[in-house]
Amino acid sequence: MTDLHYVYILKCRDNTWYTGYTNNLEKRLQKHTEGKGAKYTRGRGPFTLMWSEECATKKEAMQLEYALKRKSRLKKEEYVRQRKEKSDAATDQLSNES
Repeated sequence: MTDLHYVYILKCRDNTWYTGYTNNLEKRLQKHTEGKGAKYTRGRGPFTLMWSEECATKKEAMQLEYALKRKSRLKKEEYVRQRKEKSDAATDQLSNES
Protein backbone atom coordinates (compact mmCIF):
# COMPACT_ATOMS: atom_id res chain seq x y z
CA MET A 1 0.00 0.00 0.00
CA THR A 2 1.22 3.49 -0.82
CA ASP A 3 2.02 6.21 1.68
CA LEU A 4 1.16 8.96 -0.80
CA HIS A 5 -2.16 10.75 -0.68
CA TYR A 6 -3.44 13.28 -3.18
CA VAL A 7 -6.21 15.80 -3.52
CA TYR A 8 -6.95 16.79 -7.09
CA ILE A 9 -9.23 19.06 -9.05
CA LEU A 10 -10.49 18.16 -12.51
CA LYS A 11 -12.12 20.47 -15.00
CA CYS A 12 -14.83 18.57 -16.83
CA ARG A 13 -15.95 19.01 -20.44
CA ASP A 14 -18.99 20.97 -19.25
CA ASN A 15 -16.63 23.42 -17.49
CA THR A 16 -17.56 22.20 -13.99
CA TRP A 17 -14.87 21.30 -11.47
CA TYR A 18 -14.62 18.04 -9.54
CA THR A 19 -12.51 17.66 -6.40
CA GLY A 20 -11.38 14.22 -5.27
CA TYR A 21 -8.96 12.22 -3.13
CA THR A 22 -6.79 9.26 -4.10
CA ASN A 23 -3.68 7.39 -3.06
CA ASN A 24 -2.75 6.72 -6.72
CA LEU A 25 -3.28 9.79 -8.88
CA GLU A 26 -2.37 8.25 -12.23
CA LYS A 27 -4.66 5.25 -11.71
CA ARG A 28 -7.54 7.45 -10.49
CA LEU A 29 -7.28 9.79 -13.47
CA GLN A 30 -7.40 6.74 -15.76
CA LYS A 31 -10.55 5.54 -13.98
CA HIS A 32 -12.20 8.92 -14.57
CA THR A 33 -11.19 8.78 -18.25
CA GLU A 34 -12.68 5.28 -18.57
CA GLY A 35 -15.95 6.47 -17.03
CA LYS A 36 -15.36 4.33 -13.94
CA GLY A 37 -14.41 7.15 -11.57
CA ALA A 38 -16.79 9.14 -9.43
CA LYS A 39 -20.44 9.12 -10.37
CA TYR A 40 -20.28 12.89 -10.89
CA THR A 41 -17.60 12.66 -13.57
CA ARG A 42 -19.19 9.90 -15.63
CA GLY A 43 -20.07 11.28 -19.04
CA ARG A 44 -18.35 14.60 -18.33
CA GLY A 45 -14.96 13.80 -19.90
CA PRO A 46 -12.52 14.59 -21.27
CA PHE A 47 -10.94 16.14 -18.21
CA THR A 48 -8.19 18.62 -17.51
CA LEU A 49 -6.21 18.19 -14.32
CA MET A 50 -6.30 21.68 -12.84
CA TRP A 51 -4.39 20.91 -9.66
CA SER A 52 -3.10 18.09 -7.54
CA GLU A 53 -1.53 18.27 -4.14
CA GLU A 54 0.36 15.61 -2.24
CA CYS A 55 -0.51 15.30 1.44
CA ALA A 56 1.51 13.64 4.18
CA THR A 57 -1.37 11.55 5.54
CA LYS A 58 -4.75 10.28 4.43
CA LYS A 59 -6.37 12.33 7.18
CA GLU A 60 -4.73 15.52 5.91
CA ALA A 61 -5.81 14.75 2.33
CA MET A 62 -9.40 13.97 3.34
CA GLN A 63 -9.60 17.19 5.36
CA LEU A 64 -8.27 19.24 2.42
CA GLU A 65 -10.70 17.53 0.02
CA TYR A 66 -13.60 18.29 2.36
CA ALA A 67 -12.54 21.92 2.77
CA LEU A 68 -12.19 22.40 -0.99
CA LYS A 69 -15.56 20.78 -1.72
CA ARG A 70 -17.20 23.30 0.59
CA LYS A 71 -15.67 26.26 -1.27
CA SER A 72 -17.36 28.09 -4.11
CA ARG A 73 -15.99 27.74 -7.62
CA LEU A 74 -14.41 31.19 -7.38
CA LYS A 75 -12.68 30.28 -4.11
CA LYS A 76 -11.40 27.04 -5.65
CA GLU A 77 -10.04 28.95 -8.65
CA GLU A 78 -8.33 31.39 -6.27
CA TYR A 79 -6.85 28.50 -4.26
CA VAL A 80 -5.47 26.84 -7.40
CA ARG A 81 -4.05 30.13 -8.70
CA GLN A 82 -2.32 30.87 -5.39
CA ARG A 83 -0.86 27.36 -5.14
CA LYS A 84 0.42 27.53 -8.72
CA GLU A 85 2.01 30.93 -8.07
CA LYS A 86 3.66 29.59 -4.94
CA SER A 87 4.94 26.57 -6.85
CA ASP A 88 6.21 28.74 -9.71
CA ALA A 89 8.00 31.04 -7.26
CA ALA A 90 9.73 28.06 -5.62
CA THR A 91 10.80 26.75 -9.03
CA ASP A 92 12.14 30.18 -10.01
CA GLN A 93 14.07 30.39 -6.76
CA LEU A 94 15.66 26.99 -7.35
CA SER A 95 16.57 27.97 -10.91
CA ASN A 96 18.23 31.17 -9.72
CA GLU A 97 20.30 29.26 -7.15
CA SER A 98 21.84 27.04 -9.85
